[in-house]
Amino acid sequence: MLSCGRRAWRIGDIARQQGRSGMGWLILATAAAGRRMYTSTGERTTNKLSVLGTAYSTDEWTNTTSAILQKTGRGLLHQPSHPLAILKELIFQQFPDYAYYDSLSPVVTTQQNFDSLGFPGNHPGRAKSDTYYINEDTLLRTHTSAHQLQLLKAGSSGDNELLAQARNGHAAPANERFLVAADVYRRDEIDASHYPVFHQMEGVCTFARSEVNEQLHQTGMTGQTTTFSDSNPLQIEHTAAEATFLAEDMKRTMNNMVAAILARADGGQDGFPVRWIDGSFPFTSPSWEMEVLFRGEWLEICGCGITKQSIMSNAGVPQRIGWAFGFGLERLAMLLFGVPDIRLFWSHDPRFAAQFSPGNISKFKPFSRHPPCTKDVSFWIPHSAPFHENDLMDLLRENAGDLIEGTQLIDSFTHPTSGRMSRCYRITYCSMDRNVTNDEINAIQDRVRAAMVAQLGVTLR
Repeated sequence: MLSCGRRAWRIGDIARQQGRSGMGWLILATAAAGRRMYTSTGERTTNKLSVLGTAYSTDEWTNTTSAILQKTGRGLLHQPSHPLAILKELIFQQFPDYAYYDSLSPVVTTQQNFDSLGFPGNHPGRAKSDTYYINEDTLLRTHTSAHQLQLLKAGSSGDNELLAQARNGHAAPANERFLVAADVYRRDEIDASHYPVFHQMEGVCTFARSEVNEQLHQTGMTGQTTTFSDSNPLQIEHTAAEATFLAEDMKRTMNNMVAAILARADGGQDGFPVRWIDGSFPFTSPSWEMEVLFRGEWLEICGCGITKQSIMSNAGVPQRIGWAFGFGLERLAMLLFGVPDIRLFWSHDPRFAAQFSPGNISKFKPFSRHPPCTKDVSFWIPHSAPFHENDLMDLLRENAGDLIEGTQLIDSFTHPTSGRMSRCYRITYCSMDRNVTNDEINAIQDRVRAAMVAQLGVTLR
């Protein structure tokens, strides 16, 4: 499920321009190290890229950088004292009869990530400017929903090898109910709340349709108590009573889960006001976004909805109906643990890790903030190819890593005669765990400027 709190992908979005894949630079990766390499001739010196020990062929779609590849093996969700792992386990505890998956490979196919969920061909999430492609048919998952059809199919076909990857597979026969927690990857801006790798929690719950209708008959609940609309429609495959049953079960489950988690962080408060906002996702209908009033502010928690019946049919379980939810763990963890900068989750500084313990939500105690250093870079955009900001963000991460605290577009200019477009970005450098010298930042800035010319084809001003 595409979570709230990040850039929301919706059906009606207009596809953004794809990122550059040529113009003097190529992503070249060695199978041994997965490094990003460049040649002055633009010829590919190798056509393999390694992710978690498996080699994949590359092509003109390949845009996954070495900086991103280095994140694939960090396993933050498997470090017991890490805030994200703590939150994951607390959520798992709220779903005792679900199967838990938290070790699925981040490498998926475009069919898994997009096609199986009904994403239209021009959806912006498919663009190279948004997604890290290994090759045209393979990518780093952009959401945990990439595994939804795969797991539903495993339950119906008896794929024991996949089902065995659940930590507690016995809890949910045939994968009727499961949770997926995983790292996901999207090309994104640079600031204190955005990072190209983040983590999501996905939940799916299904019911035998015959059992739902039997329960509806026994309780006399045959009408519609949940409101649907033309903009948030009931699926033609479902009756109003079935959709109402699913929606109310989903909302009750989500209310209980969120209340239990927030209460642990807020002194045991009993109950939190909730509101449900109509949403729109490619693979659920009707859909909602859940918001909770927490510490005086409405907090976006998750996106959720009634699973498209076409997904159930494609999974080989047309006789089942269900609901799904998903949300980003970082957004909630930053609030609950008081973490001010998303980069801290990736810090190797022992002063960060030592502050937390399994099963406990405790407030982060900031250590000394190191002084920032700002540098501006101005350039003309080439006429010959489109410019996308995410290409620049990846270039900055590749050359400066997590030393960059944020970027800001401070000037945009179009020449009145030539029509050439100019941009000026302010880059803020600041280490999370040490002082950096001006000479060090100057060297990085020089490297960034040279890379912008070589890889993006810009003309520096």
